[in-house]
Amino acid sequence: MPAWFIELLPITLLLVVIALVVARLPRAELGHSPRFVRRRRINWLPLGLTYAMLYMGRYNLNAATSALAGSITNRDFGDIFALGTLVYGCSFVVNGPLTDKLGGRTTILISAAGSGLCNLAMGALIATGQTEHLVGKFSLLYAVNMYFQSFGAVSIVKVNAHWFHLRERGTFGGIFGILIALGLYFAFDWSRFIIENAGVAWAFFAPAGLLAVFFVLDWFLVFDRPSQAGLEDIDTAEGELSASGEKLSVVAVARRLFTHPVLLTIAGIEFCSGYFRQSVMQWGPKFAKAVGARAEFVHAHWGLVLCMGGILGGVIAGVLSDHVFHSRRGPSALLFYALMLVCSIACCFLLGQPALGWVLVVMSMCIIGVHGLLSGTASMDFAGKRNTGLAVGIIDGFVYLGTALQSVVIGRILPAEGTPAAADPAGWRLWPIVIVPSALCGALLCLRLWHARPVVRTIPEPDGTERPA
Repeated sequence: MPAWFIELLPITLLLVVIALVVARLPRAELGHSPRFVRRRRINWLPLGLTYAMLYMGRYNLNAATSALAGSITNRDFGDIFALGTLVYGCSFVVNGPLTDKLGGRTTILISAAGSGLCNLAMGALIATGQTEHLVGKFSLLYAVNMYFQSFGAVSIVKVNAHWFHLRERGTFGGIFGILIALGLYFAFDWSRFIIENAGVAWAFFAPAGLLAVFFVLDWFLVFDRPSQAGLEDIDTAEGELSASGEKLSVVAVARRLFTHPVLLTIAGIEFCSGYFRQSVMQWGPKFAKAVGARAEFVHAHWGLVLCMGGILGGVIAGVLSDHVFHSRRGPSALLFYALMLVCSIACCFLLGQPALGWVLVVMSMCIIGVHGLLSGTASMDFAGKRNTGLAVGIIDGFVYLGTALQSVVIGRILPAEGTPAAADPAGWRLWPIVIVPSALCGALLCLRLWHARPVVRTIPEPDGTERPA
């Protein structure tokens, strides 16, 4: 069988599974017309797949730097990734308000175009043999890439805040997790496949081309709100930072965000999530390559198993939140963080064992579920449609500040490549140890969200009772 067919088969099966899962997700009965549901699907699907392609153009760096091991060390990778994620996290101060002002449709187009051009430039460096001072050049281009990438999450949440009612957002958080997982599959497995068959440069050219395609699709298919697509806007029944739901200034929104106990707690949890998530996803492949475990199923299909874990995590977290905990996000997050803590402690004793790979997958499942639920759902629950951009920006900024911290820490505690310690699993013992504190802190913070729920507008009934809007 040709290699391309062998690689294409898993993603085909994966897409079928995703379609079946999404079709079978429980739904809140809110009276949406079939026309509205169809048009909403046409709106969020290309938007979400654009976000998946942005993930490919973000995490392709891992496979590319592994292939360039002679020019870029693990420490170099950590520094490049740390700088990029630091830029990503800080950019939300500007890009969050910009998204609130310009709308999510405009900013997802900016994101796709900017990231696509940066990936094109990184690929051109490799294709033209400009490898002198490669670390410095990659650091600059990757930092600019991450600036444009930072529009992605804000844009998708900003748009969907107008299209999804409060009571169905947890389920959408599951779909959001699926899209993240799909992007990880492309970033890890397909980037490696592309490098092996077409060269390192194409690990950057491929996402650049895909982002160009989705730029065109988004231009014609995505709208900020239902009324722009010929439908009536819906009442989403969400809470607002301001009692009247008015549009606030950037300074006023920021002040209220940083004094809002729930949003501040979510930001703290997501700082831990950023540290935890990339500690597993970015360094898992590096560990496997260093100790000679790349042939094991989990490590040979890292993107695929992350994708499957992400689908499970996103769907379970969203369904539990909407249908078991009545739109409370804290209990689902706490359950997943507790499992992450147990698994991260177990990893300290499993280095060099085949079971380690599967435990890492469970950890990734949990963290993708939590991230989709909090960054993609809880932020718009509590901030409201008008202020979603800055709220998501600040929260997702904390995610990437945590990511930057782990990049610097782990990049410096690992043994140098080529040494006996680097090839020995015991030489990596500090890797899981520095993950445990983030899981513990995240779990403790989740306890504070156990009873948190947004203020939901109600509609009076003739008998004097009230029901949710």
